[in-house]
Amino acid sequence: MSISRWLKTAVLAAVAGFAALSGTPNAQAQGTVRAVMHSDLKILDPIWTTAYIQRNYGYMVYDTLFATDADGQVKPQMIEHYEVSPDQLTYTMTLREGLLWHDGKPVTAEDCVASIKRWGAKDTMGQKLMTFVKDMPVVDAKTFKIVLSTPTGLVLAGLGKPSSNVPFMMPKRVAETSPNEQISDTTGSGPFVFKRDEWKPGDKAVFVKFDKYKPRAEPPSGLAGGKVVKVDRVEWKVVADQQTAMNALFAGEVDYIEQPQHDLLPLMKADKNVKLVDVNPLGNQYALRFNSTAKPFDNPKIRQAVLYALNQEDFLKATIGDPQYYKVCKAMFVCGAPLASTKGMDGLLESNFAKSKALLKEAGYDGTPVVLLHSTDLQVLTNLAPVAKSLLEKGGFKVDMQSMDWQSVVARRAKKDPPAQGGWNAMLTSWVSADILNPVSTAFLNASCDKAPFGWPCDTELERLRDQFARETDPAKQKAIAEAVQVRWTQYPTHVFLGQWYQPSAVRKSIDGIIVAPVPVFWNMTKSGA
Repeated sequence: MSISRWLKTAVLAAVAGFAALSGTPNAQAQGTVRAVMHSDLKILDPIWTTAYIQRNYGYMVYDTLFATDADGQVKPQMIEHYEVSPDQLTYTMTLREGLLWHDGKPVTAEDCVASIKRWGAKDTMGQKLMTFVKDMPVVDAKTFKIVLSTPTGLVLAGLGKPSSNVPFMMPKRVAETSPNEQISDTTGSGPFVFKRDEWKPGDKAVFVKFDKYKPRAEPPSGLAGGKVVKVDRVEWKVVADQQTAMNALFAGEVDYIEQPQHDLLPLMKADKNVKLVDVNPLGNQYALRFNSTAKPFDNPKIRQAVLYALNQEDFLKATIGDPQYYKVCKAMFVCGAPLASTKGMDGLLESNFAKSKALLKEAGYDGTPVVLLHSTDLQVLTNLAPVAKSLLEKGGFKVDMQSMDWQSVVARRAKKDPPAQGGWNAMLTSWVSADILNPVSTAFLNASCDKAPFGWPCDTELERLRDQFARETDPAKQKAIAEAVQVRWTQYPTHVFLGQWYQPSAVRKSIDGIIVAPVPVFWNMTKSGA
């Protein structure tokens, strides 16, 4: 169940001399890195939502028991060592020495068990893992066990998953908050401390080095290894206008733009003080998500009509534009990854409007308008909803597109209210490829009804196949199961995947040490001339 080798290079910067630094966690850090992230930070709970700005925030403030390295292998992070019993049913986990919360208190096994339970109640892979878990007894302050009812490869794969929802460890008092309620306490044990007193939504979020953080004594590799912080402070600046952000980068007023607008990349590439860095070589995948509980998408045949009405290239051209940075791909589990397949995809995603209209007629579609949420402030998402509206209308749907900022989309998609009363029918988003490499990790395939992520699909056959995948360890058999999942998805669509795209970041040449990973992280980063 290990994630495939989708990150080939450990770091962009040389790691010479790292061993000495990793042994001195209080080594002097210098300077402030100012970054323009893809979205404003308005929610401080990376378990409550899968939104990537909260995931990015999570990696700053919290730490993980395991982490995925540059070769896609899961490695211990907060864990010093672990043992697996001969029958594969008991995992004994022992924490590293010196782990502290930001308030100075030690991290305990009780904290970790409570954190796993909260994550496991919310996350798609966590939910599946917890169906195998019989007990999680605490042995002592540093040790706990995970006792399974049946062997599964999900223990390490789940606890080391690189992206949303990440199983971040929190103090027990915080982790005991319902996963459906947002936490308010931002105490973590990660390499940065969140400066809540300086947080100004719409303006900036500030993080400072946690001087008592103890990194692992090994070089960084992907999201694993030593997290040595080499700057004093990181500021996430909110700059909504891409042209303004680019000019600020040129002037040295900001150091890093996470997701620069694609049509501005040639200008950035030409500037002598700027470099483009692609830290996520497998890219991302666009997706349209259905609300499967509300008309008209409570009818699977009407959702199937969408598979015929849409095509990937219109979305990719409208958002990315330059073919250098996108790929039409009918593989649900990502072109270039081990489980990629086009099984069952013949005729789909080709804007066959006649077929779409015929399915709508068969399904008895009564013209119920589709409430389509339109994110207006994220450049890589803004043009998606207008394309969807046009194609759906050509395919026979009526569409009510409602525009709002991304954080409002994130809040509204969690509502189960009827679409006419503040709910929704469809929204568009994007997943980093690391999140969608298999049927268990792909959140939008979770069809466990009310336990599924927003959209709440409910299909016993999809769940049966996902369970089967979770129990299987043979790669060839896993591939066959993944193909069966894709075929079942064509019969019971939970979402529509709309092509792959790639996003280099733009950084000042004074910034070095950027980690290659599916998440932007700020440890190991240096700023010359600070």
